Amino acid sequence: MSNYMKKLDRFIIRRFLGTFAFALILILLIVVIFDISEKIDDFIVKQAPMKAIIVDYYLNFIPYFANLFSAMFIFIAVIFFTSKMAGNSEIIAILSSGVSYRRFLFPYFVSSLILAIFSYLLINWIIPPANEHRLAFEEKYYRNNKFVNNEQDIHRQILPGQFIYMSSYNTNYDRGYNFALEQIENGKLKSKLISEYIQWDTTINKWKIYNCYIRTFANGEEHVKFHPKLDTTLNMLPGDFARRNNVVEAMNYRELNEFIEQETMKGSENVVLWKIEKHKRFAYSFSTFILTLIGVTLSSRKKRGGIGINIGVGILLAFTYIMFMEVSNVLATNAHVPPVIAVWIPNVIFGVIGIILYNQAKK
Repeated sequence: MSNYMKKLDRFIIRRFLGTFAFALILILLIVVIFDISEKIDDFIVKQAPMKAIIVDYYLNFIPYFANLFSAMFIFIAVIFFTSKMAGNSEIIAILSSGVSYRRFLFPYFVSSLILAIFSYLLINWIIPPANEHRLAFEEKYYRNNKFVNNEQDIHRQILPGQFIYMSSYNTNYDRGYNFALEQIENGKLKSKLISEYIQWDTTINKWKIYNCYIRTFANGEEHVKFHPKLDTTLNMLPGDFARRNNVVEAMNYRELNEFIEQETMKGSENVVLWKIEKHKRFAYSFSTFILTLIGVTLSSRKKRGGIGINIGVGILLAFTYIMFMEVSNVLATNAHVPPVIAVWIPNVIFGVIGIILYNQAKK
């Protein structure tokens, strides 16, 4: 029995990983072809070099997209080859030989573990530097418009006890309007600067503050001084206000944690989005186990519809899972659900579905 189980384990692991790799390569070829047809006009108009298109964009685009939809293809791969085994009565023979259903699942979860670890390493350490090159290419050769900051009433803490305010920020001119800078110590306002606008000077790499009043408070007295123009160094850069939200895709796990801490200290409105990205990186990798369990339990019995009905149900469930992941983003951003809870809701729901299907299948 021991040699038999080892051969069975190797057979299932080989079929699992092989089918997954084949399905992923096939869909990636299709996606790349469609992507080229969609963007070829922009590449020609902006005179993107062929080397940059291949090396900087597509070689970095492929791992990003492969990981993005890997859970769906894991699901489809499991359903495809397990349905074939069920159709050929192989699973009935395996279980009739005395192998328990739980033991039958063992090689599936070994394969899932391999893919989950690979996905986690990929999304946290390998894809981010690749995304850096991909996003830089898109900014230069594909995106038609420069990033526009649409935030209103911007409040940030740039240092402990130092707070800034701007009614809006123009990324074309690196200019913030109705700028205010407050210095607070021990809960008391020590000074406040109010100006018409602030602008970044690229020649000296400093901020210029125009038509500003500085109010200082000391010993119960207030002093006000006017400056038509001031050159100053602040703990902020124009890039802090001209950054697309997908910039976190180019950060590894350590950089993302540090970035979230900095932005939380500054009071950025987008911290929730970046926390979602952080928690999704682990939750998405863990989903490999849940989707594998659902895939096996759905397709391990011979059905009249054969492989077709199983693949149809599998694709429906895979897209439902992806939809739930998007809904979780909305819950975190608009319904004030903690990001870690919102991100894990789809895994909890589908985990319960998997357990129910498992209990039915093993009978």
